[in-house]
Formats: sequence, structure tokens, C-alpha cells
Amino acid sequence: MKTWGLAFLLCTPALPALAQPAPTGTTIKETFDLVTTDELGHVYALKGDELFLFDAKGKRLARNSVKSFGEITSMDAFSSLKPMIFSRPQGMLAVLDNTLAVQGDPIDLNRNGFAQVTLACMSVQNAFWFYDERLMQLSRVDRQLRPLAETGRLDQLIGSSVRPVFMQEFDSWLYLCDPELGVLVFDLFGGYSRTLPLIGTTRIEVRDGRILYLKDGVLHSYDLRTGEINIPITWINLKGNPRAITARVERGLLYVHFPEKLVIDTPEPKM
Repeated sequence: MKTWGLAFLLCTPALPALAQPAPTGTTIKETFDLVTTDELGHVYALKGDELFLFDAKGKRLARNSVKSFGEITSMDAFSSLKPMIFSRPQGMLAVLDNTLAVQGDPIDLNRNGFAQVTLACMSVQNAFWFYDERLMQLSRVDRQLRPLAETGRLDQLIGSSVRPVFMQEFDSWLYLCDPELGVLVFDLFGGYSRTLPLIGTTRIEVRDGRILYLKDGVLHSYDLRTGEINIPITWINLKGNPRAITARVERGLLYVHFPEKLVIDTPEPKM
């Protein structure tokens, strides 16, 4: 993502529900359970046990079913066109190809000594991050699940109990999202760096020195360098739009997952 657009960068108070036209970009009218994107602007969407891949114009590129995998609780598109899916109830993890087919065999974490993994995401050098709820620690492992780094117990490390709900690696930093504590930041060796004061959010996107997150249905932008929080001017709060579930920005486009549709458009409200 090279640019956000000048209007998108403006700082403004929380926007009222403006009576303006709906976005004129692409709308995919479908009820999805999960939606994420990669840095190329591809969309990965889950509905039940079916996975979908769309391009930035809403054209469907692939569709596949993963009936035998179990309930998918998260998707990570850290590697473009090679997304990872994770099933918390089954303790299963798999990396997909550009047709959304599983590469090799799914990884059974329970049988490999990781019995209480509640969060998983991808890392550089074909590695994974796991959060173990029982041990209350983060582990970074290679594709053969050999340990590369561990944090030790996070409650002892930061002096407070943690209840993370989401994590993402970006630019060699891991961001662990806890709605009550904020966003905890770690390096690739498991070293704790800081906690960012982003309270009340359950999902984030790290891009170009900023963290994007929804809070109370409004898109916020946190500057990792200055610590400033802006509320970008977008069409998410326009009158007639339902409350957004997630929102992401890729290559100057805003991707918003609503309960019954996915909208892809430029961020600025249409005047």
C-alpha cells in the first residue's frame, strides 16, 4: 500500500451518519463468516466450510470446500496467495495454495505437543506463531514445528493476565490483540517490546507504519511512530450502512465486511 489518499488521512471527530450515496465500488452480496485480505488486494472469504478467493474488483478467482478440516476460526493471508487456515476446536492448521487447496497434509497440533493453541498466525521464513492458552505463552516454530522462540508466561512477563483474541506479524514484529490490555508487541525472538493503548478492539491490520482497527463501528488509525490516533474520513458510517464487522485497506482501497455483503471501494465518501 503506497498511498492512502489525502482525504483519508485527515483527522476528524467521530463522523455522524451522513445522508450520502452508498459506495460506488464493488459489492459482493453474500453473508461471510470471515474475511481477510493480502497485500496484493486479494480477498479471502469463508462461508461455512467453503472458502472463496476474489480479486480487488470482486471477480471470483477460486472456490474450495474444506469439509474434513473442522470449523475454521481464523485465516491469515500473510503470504499472498498462500493463506493459512486454523481450527481452534480441532487444533488443526493448514496452508493453502492459490486455488485454496491444502498444501500437503493439515497439521494436527494436538498430536505434535501443542494441545492448547487458541491463536495461530504465519511468520517470516515459513514459520508460525502459536499462543498456548494453558501455558499463557507465545511460541514461534518452523514448518516442522521445531521451536524457534518462546516468550515464557506472558502474565509474568508483563505483570497482568492476558486474554488475546487475535494476532498478526508484520515487518518482523508480532502484534497480539487483547481487548482489555491493548496490543502487545514482540520481536521475532519472543522479546516483549511494548503495549499499545488500543483498548476495546478485537481485530487489527498493520500496514505502512499504522494500525487500522474498528471501534464502536468506526475505523481508527494508530500511528506507530507518533502514537496519534486518527479517525479517517470514510463512507463506513454513511446512513443506511449496517455496522461493519471488519475493515481493511490494501493498495488504496477500503475493504469492509458487513453482515450481508463485502464492499470494496476507495476510502473517501462520495460527494
